[in-house]
Parts: sequence; C-alpha cells; structure tokens
Amino acid sequence: MKPASALVLLGTALLLIWDANCNICPAVQEDVDLFMKGNSEKYVAYVAKYQSNPLVLENAKTLKKCVDEKLTEEDKDLVLQGLDKVYKSSLC
Repeated sequence: MKPASALVLLGTALLLIWDANCNICPAVQEDVDLFMKGNSEKYVAYVAKYQSNPLVLENAKTLKKCVDEKLTEEDKDLVLQGLDKVYKSSLC
C-alpha cells in the first residue's frame, strides 16, 4: 500500500476512534466512498451539499484529482477494505 493510502486509512480510523465507537456518520462514509471510487464531479457535488465556500470546493476537486492520479484502483480497494474491517471490528 502506498503512503497516501495509508494516510487516508489512518485519518479515517482516527475519526472512528475519536468518536469512541464505530457508528460512523453515513454522510462521512459516503464521502469517503465517493472520494475513493467516485468521479470528481460527483465528489465535489457531494461536498457542495455541506459546504458552499468556493475555496473548499476547489480544494476538494484538487484533492480528488490528486488521489485519482496517484492511487491505483487496487490502492483504493485496499483502503476501502481496510475501512470495512475497522467498521466491523469487535474492538470498536
């Protein structure tokens, strides 16, 4: 797994730990799914549902472009598989 994939996985895992349970907000889970597997337009449109600041939306587009250029489909699948294990963990 590439370092960028590990960072995404770690960041999401920290969100779960911070909440002290694995009941992740469905909006956050959908955001992560779109960030990893959706296209740029769908991801930015989803972010726009919660944030209208043009700078935030441009940053979301830039981050999505970076992920799409740097991570392979296998990397993205590994991130989502890792998160699925976190969601289902009995330690959560």
